Amino acid sequence: MNENNILGFFVSNSADAQWSESEIDFAFEQGRLFRNYLWGKNGFAETLKKLNKQDYGNDLVMILFQFYIKPIPEILENLKEIEPYRKKEKSIGIPIIVTDENFFSRSEKGRYSFLKESILQKFDLLVNVVKQKKLDTKMDLLKSDVQKLLSC
Repeated sequence: MNENNILGFFVSNSADAQWSESEIDFAFEQGRLFRNYLWGKNGFAETLKKLNKQDYGNDLVMILFQFYIKPIPEILENLKEIEPYRKKEKSIGIPIIVTDENFFSRSEKGRYSFLKESILQKFDLLVNVVKQKKLDTKMDLLKSDVQKLLSC
């Protein structure tokens, strides 16, 4: 990622203090596997890095997709569908929960589909925040550009 990207990615891979060493190792191995889908050779970050914030307005300069891999209950209960707009940073965080059912038990094609669908679905929530806060972000154009890049 560079400073011109409007989309960013973050991964949280947690472990419970009560887990065995092998459970912790397995959880972190799943985290490494997941990160390849974002930052690997054919990852989403590489595909979406063409989207420059200056093309979509001035009020929103970072949309951060926050992937939580099999979060422990304490983290899960504090996550929101979408975080509030941060006016000072001109940013917004969008949590996406990754589980065995929606990601790890799927084929490679299914995993890419989950990521694509999750990102596009979250844009619908983002559109509402942009309207509510009266931001100048061109959401129709941004969503369209994301759809085009992810359908290649």
